[in-house]
Amino acid sequence: MSGVLDRFRLDGQVAVVTGGGRGIGEGIALGLAEAGADVVLAARRTNEVEAVAEKIRALGRRAMAITCDVMEIEQVQALAEKAFADMGALTCWVSNAGGADDRVPRTFLEMPERQWDFQLNLNLKAVWTGAQAAGNIMKDNGGGTIINISSQAAGRASPHNGPYAVAKSGVNNLTQTLGVEMAPLGIRVNGVSPGPIPTEVFLEFLKLSEEDIPKLGKQFGVPLGRVGEPEDIAPAVVYLASDASSWMTGQTIVINGGL
Repeated sequence: MSGVLDRFRLDGQVAVVTGGGRGIGEGIALGLAEAGADVVLAARRTNEVEAVAEKIRALGRRAMAITCDVMEIEQVQALAEKAFADMGALTCWVSNAGGADDRVPRTFLEMPERQWDFQLNLNLKAVWTGAQAAGNIMKDNGGGTIINISSQAAGRASPHNGPYAVAKSGVNNLTQTLGVEMAPLGIRVNGVSPGPIPTEVFLEFLKLSEEDIPKLGKQFGVPLGRVGEPEDIAPAVVYLASDASSWMTGQTIVINGGL
């Protein structure tokens, strides 16, 4: 009988990580590889996903880098199909790509329609198209897991960042509904909701620099005293992708330092 730690292993799995070229996505991809998975990295910046793919190969796992704009449904479908065809399986899909367009804070009264549409398409619609593309492959090939990266902004007022929060709130509900709909197909759907993690988008949006990071824990009132790192999110994704979470679906894990 295998021990509890063996249930966290991902040997034989093939995972797709969107937005996998940097920040939280890179941390997730490397964590999945360390747990034994082969990883397909997708993002718009080819050089970045290629660099992460090299790091994964150095860990002894297979890796593939694919240039993809997740706001184009045809590209998302092609990503899933290519991952399955070239890697021989598709057992885990992580919808991590997200963020803002011009990274300018605005109230809803100031919001141009284009900004609303961009934010909802990137942060919510792309999560649905990813789940659909992956789910249609997984349901005929032994099932799998879908993991949606949300945000703690989903559960609270987010002045000057409204569309992002609205989209992430939708992601949480989408995760619940997909979890119920896909359970009979052998597909589990869960999410991870990070608190403040100083990614490139985060720093640009708040007009901060890397020198400000050590002070942010106190500035945001984080009970554990610091803001997060991509490495704080990867273990939760490994858990949700593994057999350790085999009786869990439709849930979103909050990781926010106690906020």
